[in-house]
Amino acid sequence: MFENKKILILGAAKSGIAVAKLLSDKNNEIVLSDMKKLKIEDEEELTKLGIRIVISEHQEELLSQEYDVVIKNPAIMDTSIISKRITELGLYAVNEMEVAYHYLPKNITIIGVTGSNGKTTTTTMIYELLKRMHKKVVLGGNIGYPLCSVLNDIKENDILLLEISDHQLGDLKDFKTNISVLTNLCPTHLDYHGTYEHYMWTKAKIFAHHTNKDIAFLNEANSDSLVITKDINSHKIYFNNEDNYYNDEGIFINKELIIKKEDILLKGNHNYENILAALLVINEYGIDKEIVKEFFQEFKGVEHRLEFVRNYHDVLFYNDSKATNPTATITALKTFQKPIHLILGGQERNQDFKELNDYLKYVKQIYAIGSVTERVEEYAKEQNIPVVKCYELKSAMAKIKDNIEAGDVVLLSTASSSQDQYAKFEDRGTEFKNYVANL
Repeated sequence: MFENKKILILGAAKSGIAVAKLLSDKNNEIVLSDMKKLKIEDEEELTKLGIRIVISEHQEELLSQEYDVVIKNPAIMDTSIISKRITELGLYAVNEMEVAYHYLPKNITIIGVTGSNGKTTTTTMIYELLKRMHKKVVLGGNIGYPLCSVLNDIKENDILLLEISDHQLGDLKDFKTNISVLTNLCPTHLDYHGTYEHYMWTKAKIFAHHTNKDIAFLNEANSDSLVITKDINSHKIYFNNEDNYYNDEGIFINKELIIKKEDILLKGNHNYENILAALLVINEYGIDKEIVKEFFQEFKGVEHRLEFVRNYHDVLFYNDSKATNPTATITALKTFQKPIHLILGGQERNQDFKELNDYLKYVKQIYAIGSVTERVEEYAKEQNIPVVKCYELKSAMAKIKDNIEAGDVVLLSTASSSQDQYAKFEDRGTEFKNYVANL
């Protein structure tokens, strides 16, 4: 399907480079374009493989009907000039995950995890538990490993576990999972999709091509998830219902106590929901309660997601840089009953900070950063919360050091994307941790 073709790859991040390498020995004529110059070592390797590299800030000008296939970087918005031009020309456009799917070995089980919040934590828990159960599982996708880059690790009868973002789902066509998990849905990435409805139905593509032999794990407490899955063909299994739930005692699967809450190092209702989803997947392979208990007694969560960083003179610092929408920040705010210094803001994506209104009880001061600094300042004043316009994280950390007192919490939970100032949210979180380490 991807042989003897003229192919344009838009974006030379990890996924673009990985798919270029995969297709380079299949008699294809490949052009790889990016807006920024590639690393020297990557450019040399790709050039040796016969791939032509074009650096351009106007990639839409490269598009023409001479290309058989266009492979889009997931970061290219549906609302962008590039996407509109692809539609106008009627070009066949996919992403690297779709390409890799056609080169997978037979007889593997594909597990896909998506959702507005919790997908990385849920994916990580499934992966670590399957490994402890001695299952042959390969991890990839939005969690940092393009599917093209792990193809050689996947053998027949393996389990392929993928975190899949809405950006990736949008350009999938034939791709199909055997098991799909939807953790939840809430308004996010609206700049990318244009409307929340478009975002929701893009998420629904994780159930594409399902039959009643395929499984969908769904959050019964999340009404929007129920809306988009009403008519899917999957065998549906729900959590947050009378069979699969959590309470003060612990986590229950099919009304059976699997692990006591006191044996779970992670805290917070959002984490208990993620654990429910993960354990339902594991239940398909047979739950070993001792393995589950041993794992959750040790598991601290994933980096940049309500990650405890440091206790500095009885002030607790938490890195929640992965909170790129208000719903994720609400989750963080609900976790603490101490005075909070909240670092809020980032890229303008029309996020509605008013969603935070009912969860600001403990917020002592807000530090506004990013391109939405003025909007965050206005919002904080409306809520009668002291606010400092900082624009950058460095400035916020300097102000915080002067204002904190013993017993306070400093929370980086921005309810905003980082991409106005950082390539990715991980960079923002790492910078925060570096500042905290050097207090």
